[in-house]
Amino acid sequence: MQIAVLGAGSWGTTLAVLLAEKGHSVTLWSFLEKDAGAMRTTRENHDFLPGIPIPPSVVITHDIPEAVTGASLIVAAVPSQYLRSVIRQIDGVARPDAILVNVAKGVENGTLMTMSEVFHDALPALDPVRFATLSGPSHAEEVSRKIPTTVVAASTSMGTAKVVQDAFMVPYFRVYASTDVRGVEIGGALKNVIAIAAGIIDGAALGDNTKAAVMTRGIAEIARIGVRLGGRIQTFGGLSGIGDLMVTCMSRHSRNRHVGVEIGKGRKLQEILGEMSMVAEGVATTQSAYDLARKVGVEVPIIEQVHRILFEDKDPLKACMDLMTRDPKGEHW
Repeated sequence: MQIAVLGAGSWGTTLAVLLAEKGHSVTLWSFLEKDAGAMRTTRENHDFLPGIPIPPSVVITHDIPEAVTGASLIVAAVPSQYLRSVIRQIDGVARPDAILVNVAKGVENGTLMTMSEVFHDALPALDPVRFATLSGPSHAEEVSRKIPTTVVAASTSMGTAKVVQDAFMVPYFRVYASTDVRGVEIGGALKNVIAIAAGIIDGAALGDNTKAAVMTRGIAEIARIGVRLGGRIQTFGGLSGIGDLMVTCMSRHSRNRHVGVEIGKGRKLQEILGEMSMVAEGVATTQSAYDLARKVGVEVPIIEQVHRILFEDKDPLKACMDLMTRDPKGEHW
């Protein structure tokens, strides 16, 4: 299969290597021409995935038409807030029958669109049965080193989901299939907000009890929004729900948890972001999640407090106390 991977960050590079090792013909597109040139010369992504060789068969380019022309599968691996501007460039260039796979996790600021909605808005001719999203607990740092990993491919067409499943599945990367696109993408996006909260707890040394509470009540908030938007409740107990939440809240590889840890130590958001070379999707998604919850009328107290900490400079310990002293609730309501 001829496959284009758009985005040469750690995840895009990892997937390009995986797909090439499976025997696909792969082209990897880099946003910056200098990065594409460096990777062609060294066969390694020194900035985002050091130590992982890029197979000689992977074509590396800075030209989107070169990357997508003739590809039967196009993988979008760019940060969520830049996704629209990138995929617009494939309109009229990509094969009409190509399957498009999104691996970005976020909700677009301003429009409050999920990634599938961004795809369909930017590419009006895209048939929903040719779109899929791939999500789950999958840090590039581990997948690139062939650490056993499981994810889920979701499409409104089970046939398309199975095509994606087959394209990506190798012994160390197991792919399940689903038809719940909305549930899978909401779980993958909003867990990054809860991961910031988990990091704040670690940075402030609040303890394991507190972190377990935030993770458990956090998935409840994610599920409330997801179900309101049409997702299935079962999805949030799966790989793109509790699975992705667990790995992002606990892993040393998590950029979103890292942001939270530093905030919990008393540092300011802009200072932290200024030191990071990779994108912490949860920061922008916190704003979108907060706005989205208000739009659809869902109560999300943890997401609200993360929003106040990030954008209103609220003290994390005060936010924690405000959560603990809310009116009593039933656990399921």
